[in-house]
Amino acid sequence: MLTYLALHYWAGSGREFENLRPLLPPGARLLAPDLPGFGAQAAPAGFDYSVKSYTDWVEEYSTSQQLTDYVVIGHSMGGKFALALAARRPAGLRSLLLLSPSPPTPEPISEPDRAASLAAYGQPAEAEHTFSKITNIPLPAAWHEQVVADNLRTSQAAWDAWLQAGSREDISALMPHINVPCRLLVGENDRAIPLEAQRRQTLPLLPQGTALVAVPGAGHLLPLEAPEALFQGQGGEG
Repeated sequence: MLTYLALHYWAGSGREFENLRPLLPPGARLLAPDLPGFGAQAAPAGFDYSVKSYTDWVEEYSTSQQLTDYVVIGHSMGGKFALALAARRPAGLRSLLLLSPSPPTPEPISEPDRAASLAAYGQPAEAEHTFSKITNIPLPAAWHEQVVADNLRTSQAAWDAWLQAGSREDISALMPHINVPCRLLVGENDRAIPLEAQRRQTLPLLPQGTALVAVPGAGHLLPLEAPEALFQGQGGEG
């Protein structure tokens, strides 16, 4: 059975991928776990929130689910973990679908923006501001509320660790080990990690022949803003 293992964005949760279920090919399934410190997933004892620790967690999760034929969908922060996982060449991994991923090199966050994001933790007004920044296509009220709620239920340890360390990690040395096809989709109006940053920092490090697809009108939240774009022209195989 083909499985799509979906890794969510920072300050989000696995439920951002629910809109993909009716778009999957017949017989395929979707697994979209909350990552440690996000959604309803508590971090294991001793978890240090590094890219390696998240990658270890995802690898253990995939083993527990007995995945033998799967595609990893990595969105934003989850994209960096997807790349690190693929570099380990796990058995059964078919391909990567990267949605506005955090680049293998340090994410382009200015220090004033980083400080502002750290100070925004747990503040409803700031969560609303973030929603406005990361979306460009209008979303139903229920999805708006979901994005804000996921922001506010993120643990502070996970929140701070990504801003202070994870987003700065450089895993570019791992990229030559990736031996599966990749697709790179970016919202043309993404203000969180702009299209040009993906052209400079992500695309050159992906396997030869990887194309960058700009999704018209979309911002950063592709699974909510343009779910149908994820599988267009691919026969549902990522």
